[in-house]
Amino acid sequence: MINSKMILRILGFLLLIETAMLMCCGGVSLFYKENDLNSFLLSSAITCCVGMLLLAIGKNAVRSLNRRDGYVIVSISWVAFSIFGMLPYYIGGYIPKITDAFFETMSGFSSTGATIMDNIESMPHGILFWRAMTQWIGGLGIVFFTIAVLPIFGMGGIQVFAAEASGPTHDKVHPRIGVTAKWIWGIYAGMTGTLILLLVFGGMGIFDSICHAFATTGTGGFSTKQASIEHYQSPYIEYVISIFMFLSGVNFTLLLLLVNGKIKKFIHDAELKWYFMSVVFFTAFIAVWLYETSPISIEEAFRKSLFQVISLHTSTGFATTDYMLWPSILWGCLIIVMVVGACAGSTTGGIKCIRMVILSKISKNEFKHIIHPNAVLPVRVNKQVISPSIQSTVLAFTFLYVVIVIISTLIMMGLGVGFLESLGTVISSMGNMGPGLGLFGPAYSWNALPDISKWLLSFLMLLGRLELFTVLLLFSSDFWKRN
Repeated sequence: MINSKMILRILGFLLLIETAMLMCCGGVSLFYKENDLNSFLLSSAITCCVGMLLLAIGKNAVRSLNRRDGYVIVSISWVAFSIFGMLPYYIGGYIPKITDAFFETMSGFSSTGATIMDNIESMPHGILFWRAMTQWIGGLGIVFFTIAVLPIFGMGGIQVFAAEASGPTHDKVHPRIGVTAKWIWGIYAGMTGTLILLLVFGGMGIFDSICHAFATTGTGGFSTKQASIEHYQSPYIEYVISIFMFLSGVNFTLLLLLVNGKIKKFIHDAELKWYFMSVVFFTAFIAVWLYETSPISIEEAFRKSLFQVISLHTSTGFATTDYMLWPSILWGCLIIVMVVGACAGSTTGGIKCIRMVILSKISKNEFKHIIHPNAVLPVRVNKQVISPSIQSTVLAFTFLYVVIVIISTLIMMGLGVGFLESLGTVISSMGNMGPGLGLFGPAYSWNALPDISKWLLSFLMLLGRLELFTVLLLFSSDFWKRN
């Protein structure tokens, strides 16, 4: 049975966290003396009241969670945060349509970064800060943060962690998952603070530095400027953000091992090697192609290539150029990095490099099996044998990912969206990228899309952020059976 009372109690606690976030943005509005303060106050009041009501309903709940409860909590949390998170946009009239307001908020909390805004720089500071904060909180996981505070309810968080954590395996560096969560959040906050200081040093204003640091470490890509990072025309800023986007694409438990001095294990990690070599290969290929076909210097070709490859590899979605103006072969390269994504256990989207490592080893073993049918060939990653169950999960995930992309692309085309734009927006939403292709590339917003397609893409953002199975399980009749 689903422990509905405890789920409601935890959801109420999460909404109180969101209330605090909204009040923080209200403080920004008060500081800048802008007219979005009332929208944040009213949104905070509504969210707080609902949160307190859910806490009251969940009073005296049985203090236990099973695996099914974890999946329900995670999925409902993301939807609830998006519903209440859209209130400042809608109440203040900054995004007057519910469809657009929900899309923008889901894009933020799923760290996608696709936007329907065509006038970003006209928005008040509180609204811009809220957009950035949704990505920072949603990047590492609303529920992953909750794991650190679940002991308040007298429970551990492994069930929630299993549902929210990205990737086929979930590494723990401490026996208590709550302690691991707090350590990782410490690294996350430390990276964000360091990036803020470096951006300020590079000439970016304090407010813009905070917002861009939130969007970078959360790999979301919401910018305070319509032209994104291209607005600043600063090689220093581009290189600094490139470095931090790359770091944000690394498995955070691996970063924790690095902080603890386990450098050898960090360097020899198979997934990190795949991620690093992929960035190197595509950056070099695109840079050479741009240098040979465009009137730009080798340094600029390298910088633009490096930034865009890392931005899309990590599903951040920042832009320093309109890559739709590049030769079409380079679009193909960027589509590949968009689909693959970065490392599991990071804030990024996509299929994830660890799955590509496992799939490549499975494929290699199949060739050997053809030659030696009776050979026993285990799949090893980092000298550990990958169990058949994990192998089947990886194969099933990849199959579902491809099928959902194909079906969703066909639906988008049926709604009147062009093929290139349909494919781009679907891959971008599933991979939590932000920019798409064609008319919805980095130079344009997604405002022109039909409303129905925005709801579909919002659902795909949730699917991609929660690794498909967490959400799709809720549509299975077996999931809701008593036993």
